[in-house]
Amino acid sequence: MAVDQAEDGRPTSDDADRDALDDDVLRPRRGRTALLTATAVGVVLAAFIAILATGEPATSRLGDSPLLGERAPELAGASLLTGESFDLDDERGRFVVVNFFATWCEPCRREHPDLVRFDAAHQAAGDARVVSVVFSDEAGDVEQFFEERGGDWPVIDDTSGIVPSWGVTGVPESYLVDPAGFVVSKIVGGITAQGLEDLLGRAQAGPATDS
Repeated sequence: MAVDQAEDGRPTSDDADRDALDDDVLRPRRGRTALLTATAVGVVLAAFIAILATGEPATSRLGDSPLLGERAPELAGASLLTGESFDLDDERGRFVVVNFFATWCEPCRREHPDLVRFDAAHQAAGDARVVSVVFSDEAGDVEQFFEERGGDWPVIDDTSGIVPSWGVTGVPESYLVDPAGFVVSKIVGGITAQGLEDLLGRAQAGPATDS
């Protein structure tokens, strides 16, 4: 008859056989658990990458920024479309929508017609205009983008550190600068013409005061 334990307290061969059997049973379970976990993580990562690629979640919303209420950082350069020089400091007296974009960014493509409408609506009055800053893109692609989709405002390539000075980490991202040169709003995600009109109206009305 087999005994479970030797006289000196060490496990017998029967114990070793049972331990080996337990390991054989648990090992596949551990393997399946690890596989399921890795698969779940892979699915989540794949979905996240797909979201970034399509830009579907990029909806227009107001964002926080240390620039709000501060004088706008320097923004100057030659337009990729016309070669004409642009300097934000020369735009005193009217509002400016500073739009950071890229041609490979799907939300940027979707917002572009609204930027065209907004800019056209204010050209006659001259009370507001748009300027775009290229975010990690090729000049040729930008020129083709505007040729196909319209828009004749200045388009500045980021060759002098414009993007980091504005704290931009992704696109699309836009800022509304008031006629005195101060940043009054930051818009994260694609904008709409009506959304810009609403922001402009509130900025023109000034801060609310208690009656």
